[in-house]
Amino acid sequence: MSTIGQPVLRKEAHAKVTGRARYVDDVTMPGMIHGITVRSSCARGRIRGITFGPGIPWDEITVVTARDVPHNVVALINDDQPALADGVINHPEEPVVLLAHPSRALLEKARAAVTIDVEPLPAVFTIEDALAARTVVWGTDNLFKEYWIRKGDVDAALARADVVLVEGEYATGAQEQLYIEPNGMIAVVDAASGAVTVSGSMQCPYYIQKALMKLFGVGPEHARVVQMETGGGFGGKEEYPSMIAVHAALLAKKSGRPVKIVYDRAEDMAATTKRHPSRTRHRTAVTRDGRIVALDIDFAIDGGAYSTLSQVVLSRGCIHAAGPYDVENVRIRARAVATNAPPHGAFRGFGAPQSLFALERHVDEIARVLGMAPVELRRRNFVRQGQTLATGQVVRDDVDMGEMLDRALSLSEWNAKRERFTEENARGGPVLRGMGLATFLHGTGFTGSGEKHLASVVGAEGTADGRVRVLAASTEIGQGTSTIFAQIAADAIGIGYDDVEVATPDTRDVPNSGPTVASRTCTIVGKLVESAASSIKAQLVTAGMLREPYDARAFREACAKYVREHGRLRATAEYVQPKNISWDEERFRGDAYGAYSWAVYVAQVAVDMRTYEARVEDFWALQEVGKVIHPVLAAGQIEGGVAQGIGWALFENVVWRDGRMINDRMTDYIVPTSADVPPIRVVFDERPYAQGPHGAKGIGELPMDGPAPAIANAILDATGVSVRRVPATPEVLFEAIESAGSSEARERTRAPEGGAHVA
Repeated sequence: MSTIGQPVLRKEAHAKVTGRARYVDDVTMPGMIHGITVRSSCARGRIRGITFGPGIPWDEITVVTARDVPHNVVALINDDQPALADGVINHPEEPVVLLAHPSRALLEKARAAVTIDVEPLPAVFTIEDALAARTVVWGTDNLFKEYWIRKGDVDAALARADVVLVEGEYATGAQEQLYIEPNGMIAVVDAASGAVTVSGSMQCPYYIQKALMKLFGVGPEHARVVQMETGGGFGGKEEYPSMIAVHAALLAKKSGRPVKIVYDRAEDMAATTKRHPSRTRHRTAVTRDGRIVALDIDFAIDGGAYSTLSQVVLSRGCIHAAGPYDVENVRIRARAVATNAPPHGAFRGFGAPQSLFALERHVDEIARVLGMAPVELRRRNFVRQGQTLATGQVVRDDVDMGEMLDRALSLSEWNAKRERFTEENARGGPVLRGMGLATFLHGTGFTGSGEKHLASVVGAEGTADGRVRVLAASTEIGQGTSTIFAQIAADAIGIGYDDVEVATPDTRDVPNSGPTVASRTCTIVGKLVESAASSIKAQLVTAGMLREPYDARAFREACAKYVREHGRLRATAEYVQPKNISWDEERFRGDAYGAYSWAVYVAQVAVDMRTYEARVEDFWALQEVGKVIHPVLAAGQIEGGVAQGIGWALFENVVWRDGRMINDRMTDYIVPTSADVPPIRVVFDERPYAQGPHGAKGIGELPMDGPAPAIANAILDATGVSVRRVPATPEVLFEAIESAGSSEARERTRAPEGGAHVA
C-alpha cells in the first residue's frame, strides 16, 4: 500500500526521542582539542599588528593566522571572502586569529589576551549610503549585483492621463535564523596523505567540500564532508558552515589533532549570516476602477561586507517583486549592496519575503487611495493560467487565485469579522481589531537555469539484505527529507516504507544532489529519487529475478539474490531540464521556475492603543502546493514558517551599532513564544505538478512570504495607520500612530476618494 499522502512515522524520530541521535557537540575523538575564533571589533580598518598578551602558555596553544592559510578564500560564488582577515578588516566579528587547545577555559582566557591593533577606516552602514558610494567599501561602487526586469512600456503607462499614480517606500529588517543547535564542526587531517575530513551541522555538504578544496588546493578525494545530526538550518547553515569548516580544518592541519569548533549562542548570533535587510520603492499606475497598468519597483538589499549568496537572494526577490498579478507594464530594478556589517545570507524565503512584503503592503495602499476594498483590488488583477508574469513566463499552473481568495475569506469569516470589528472599534475601546490579507506566489527550485547548471544526481542501491538505500546529498535538518525520500522510493518500487533507508550525506558515498535549499528537496531531488528507485526495480525485472505482480518479500529476495550474484545493484538519475523551460539570464526573462506554489494568508490582529503592541489572534494559511507527500510534515512546514513570519513582522528586531549586532542574546533578541503564536489554520489546495514526484511542488519557503504583509495590513485595518516597515515593534507602532495625529486625521487616511498618494 502506498504511503504517499500518509503521515508515516518519521525516519529519524526514534533516535531523536530516545537520545541516540548524536549532534556535533556530543562527539569526542581520541586526542581531540577545541578551537575558537578571535574576531575584530571594528567595522572597517587596516590591521597594524596582532599582540599575544602575557600570562598565557602560548607554546601550548595552536595559533593560526592568515599567513598559515594556503589559499585564503572561502569559495562560494565571487570568492571575495577570506577565511581569516589579512591586512584589512571589513566588518565587526570578522575572524582574524584561530586558537586551539584541549581546555576550553584556557582558550577563553587566551582569546581575551589577543589584541588586534587596527587603524580605523570610514565605514558604510545603510543601503542608501552604500548606493550613494561616497565611501566605497567593495568593488568600485558598493554594488554586488544588479538585475533588471522589463515588460511593456512602463514610462508610457505612468504618463497616461487616466491613471492614478500611487507611490510608497517599504523597509524590512534583518532576522536571525535562530536554529535550535548552533554551528559546529569537527575536522580531522590525515598526517600521511593530508586528506581532510570535516563532520558537522550543515545543509550543503558539497558547498563545504568546494571550500576545502579551494582553501587547501586539493581534489575531492582529499576533502571529505559528512553531515551529522543537524538541529535546524532555515538557510543559516547553507553557506556559513563552510567558514567554520575551514577554520576547524586549518587548526587540525597545524596541530595534527582532531579539532572541534562549536559556537555558543552569542557568537552564533553575532557572527553568522542573517536575512538581508531591504528597502523597496513602488510607483504604480492604476485606473480608477482598480486595474493595475504599470509597476515601477526599485528593490535593494543590504548584503553586508562580502557577497556570499546576495546575488542569488537578490534574483529571487527581484523575480517575486511583482507578485501573482497580471500587469502589462513592469520595470524592476534590483540591487544588492555592500555595507560593513557581517555578511547577510540565506534565510527561508530567500529575498521573496522582502519584496513581497513591499508589494502586498502597497496593494493595500493603492486600495486606500482608490477607496476600494483590498480584496476587490486583488481580485481584479490576479494572473490566470495562460497569462504572463513579470519575466514574461506564461503561467502553466492550474491555478485560480480568485477561487482560493474566496475560500480563504470564507474560512476566516472575513466579511462578518470586519463588520463586527468596525463597530467595536468605533466605540473607542483601548484594543482595536482588524483583518489583513496577503496573496502571493513562490517559485519551486533554483531560479532560471539554476537547476540545469546544478545537474543534480541521485543514486539508489539494493543492499545484501534486500532493502533499498537512497543516496543523496540532500540533508535532513528537521524538515523531513529522509522521510519523504523513503516514501517516494518505496512507492516507486512497490515495497514497504520500512524497507527503504536513506544514507547519511557523505561526499565519499553520495552523489551531489545539490544544496538543501529553495524548496527543491521534495520536488527536484524527490523526482530524481523516484527515477533512481524505479531503475532499481527495472534492473531486477530485466535480469529476470523479479516478475510482476510481486510483494515486498519477493522484491527483497530478488534484490538480495542480485547483490549476491553481481556484487552491486545501483542506479542513478540526473536532472534534465524540461523542454518547456527557457531562461535568458542576460535579459532576465523567460521561465524563472518550473512551477510556483500559490497562497492566500489572512491575519486577525489586535492592537492595544495603550501599549502600542500588536498581537495576532488568529491566522489562516491556504496554499496550493501540488500533491502533499506527508500531511503532518507539510502542515508543520506551514505552521513553522508562519510562526517565523510573525516573529519577523512584530518581534525580531536586530539592533545594529556600527555594523555590529548588539542584542546577540536570547534575553534581548525577542522571538515569539507559544503564548504569542495564534491558532494557525492550515489548508492545502492540491493541484499536482507533472514534473514533481506524485505532483509535489515546493512548501518550505512559501509560508515565510505572507505573514508580515497580512499582519501589517490588519494593523492598517484596525487603526487606519500604515506601517511600512517591519518588525512593527511597539516603538514603530507608536511612531506611526502618533505621527498620524488625531483620530479624525486617522479616519481621513483610511479611505480617501482619489488622487496621488505619496510616501
